[in-house]
Formats: sequence, structure tokens, C-alpha cells
Amino acid sequence: MPSIKKDETFFDLLESQAKIAVRAADSFVRLVGSMNSSAAGTEELKSIEVEGDDATHRLQMKLAGTFIAPLDHEDISRLSHLLDDITDCIEAAAARIGMYKLTEARPDLPPIAKTLQEITSATADAVLELHHQFHKSSTLPGTLIRIHELENESDEQYRTALSTLFDEVADPIAVIKWKELYERIEHATDRCQTVADVVENMIVKYG
Repeated sequence: MPSIKKDETFFDLLESQAKIAVRAADSFVRLVGSMNSSAAGTEELKSIEVEGDDATHRLQMKLAGTFIAPLDHEDISRLSHLLDDITDCIEAAAARIGMYKLTEARPDLPPIAKTLQEITSATADAVLELHHQFHKSSTLPGTLIRIHELENESDEQYRTALSTLFDEVADPIAVIKWKELYERIEHATDRCQTVADVVENMIVKYG
């Protein structure tokens, strides 16, 4: 069982999880750019996902041993699990590329991956503000709005990608493979929006 570093605060651990999610999104964008040699990319993402699990475990262990936290236990725990879910969903998307031997990106995949990268980065920016008086921040509301905008953009990209997939691909097995990949990316962006929702509620709660 990993030990909790004495200087690790809840904020440090949440920031660590957010940064791990960003690394996962960055790695996924690189993977999409070179799907014909996906093995290295999928292994890198698996390693990042393990790091994310470890950070989540450290935070939950710290939370279990702390009577009074700087924020509500429920808020911290939920944010932690959501950030871990983002990384997990990205890793699951990468795993589909490897498992299904998808060697060439469909034209709509790189833009979708880029939106994933942008929303994950914006989510990390929001989490980083929790270290300070976030309920009084002048920049955090704009970051949260940006997350919602990117999630809406991702939704539109997802629907268009599925529509095009069903129109252009006759092989039902190929359709299932690509549909699963798109769904995992959509799950990741959904988790980013939920992080924004939680932070918005926290602003009201602690304001």
C-alpha cells in the first residue's frame, strides 16, 4: 500500500490527478497522429493510467484518515473519482485502437482528439484554482464556461462522426469498433463537464 507523503495536501493530489489527465490527452493526440504504430502509444497511456490510479488511491487514503478537510469530504472524493475517470476513459479509447487494430484515423478523429485535449487542459486549469480562494476568483467562471463550450463542441463532433460512420461504412464490425472508440472519448469529455459542474456548485457552497 503506497504511503502518503507528509507534504501532499488534498489540493496537491487533485492537481496531480488533473495533470495526469492532461498527459493522457496529450498522449492520445500523439497516438491518433500515428495509429499505424500504436503499440508504444497504448503502452504509454496504460502507464499514465496506472499513475492516475495511484494518485486516486493516495487521495482516498488521506481522506479516510482526515477528520476535517479544507473542503467537504464528498466534494474532494467526487472530484478525485471524476479526474481518475477522465484518464481511464482516455486510456480505454487508446486501448480500442490497439485491440481493434485500427491503423488509420478517420478524418473526424484528429479534431475530436484535439477537443478532448483542450477540454482536459481547461479542466486542469479549473482544478488548479482550488488551491486558492477559488470562490472569489475572477478567472475561474470563464474557465468553467469554456469547459461547457468545449463539451458542446465535442457533442456535436461526436454526433457528426457517428452519422458519417453509419453512412460511409458498410461493415457492421468496423462500425462497432469505431463507435466504441468515439464513445470512450465522449465519456471523457462528459466527465470534464461534470468536474465543471461540481466546481460551480462548490463556488456557491463556499462563497
